[in-house]
Amino acid sequence: MHESMLDYAKRRYLKIAVALCVSSIIAYAWHDPLSPPNGGTWLGYTLGGIGAALILWLTALGVRKRSYSSSLGTLRGWTSAHVYLGLALIVVATLHTGFQFGWNLHTLCYALMLIVIGSGIFGMVVYLRYPQLMSSNRAGTKPDVLLEEINDLDQRALRVANEMPRRFGDVLRSNREGTRVGGSTRAILGGLDLSTINLPAAGGASQQVPNSEQAALLDWLGDELARSTDGDLTKRIGDLLSVVATRRNQLRRLRRDAQIRGWLEIWLYVHVPVTLALIGTLIAHVVSVFLYW
Repeated sequence: MHESMLDYAKRRYLKIAVALCVSSIIAYAWHDPLSPPNGGTWLGYTLGGIGAALILWLTALGVRKRSYSSSLGTLRGWTSAHVYLGLALIVVATLHTGFQFGWNLHTLCYALMLIVIGSGIFGMVVYLRYPQLMSSNRAGTKPDVLLEEINDLDQRALRVANEMPRRFGDVLRSNREGTRVGGSTRAILGGLDLSTINLPAAGGASQQVPNSEQAALLDWLGDELARSTDGDLTKRIGDLLSVVATRRNQLRRLRRDAQIRGWLEIWLYVHVPVTLALIGTLIAHVVSVFLYW
């Protein structure tokens, strides 16, 4: 049976994380410093050292992912520990601060840590949920195969249009050229269809209109079908409607695939750079503490 990274080794690292949190809370409640709790007490330094060690160890996951021949535990075990100990870091680091915050380097370090953990939580959610959605959407078909199928449908539609009045071929070629999959980050993550098409307008000219989900083309073909009095033309228009409807479904799957892959990757554009910023700020935080200790 497939074992989730969260269930690895009977949730060994969840138990370790819970034990770390509970022991930190008990120590914090028991500790009775002369001054208000802060990072400068013996407990503050202890929790700070544990927190700093956790941060440095957590960043090592990126190195472990690329060490395919490493014998230092399985990647699934590292990832499980990364998740649970990363969450435990919130408790350890918060108690380290003694809830003393301000506009300074130390609070900046804490804020960056929360951003890194927050983006990591988001990444964990998408990695647990989206691969299954991607597999269901693809139904065993890869994106490049979908592209080939869409191209075949375009060629099939143009072959049918060659036996019809010229306006049909012009519209279908415009549809192919105006089809958009992907584009901007907003379009990919939102699964937006920004396709356009040039449709015949009054006076023999053409007009570019939005063609999201092939709706404009399907409506135009539907109008042509309603006006047709030629049996052969009516049949060919029906064939085009069937091809375009199939094309719309394939484009929808391709666009959904790009959307899922986008969400699987976008969180890393926050997680990785902010992690690097956190490491730099952590070093500055430690150095400043020991300079003024």
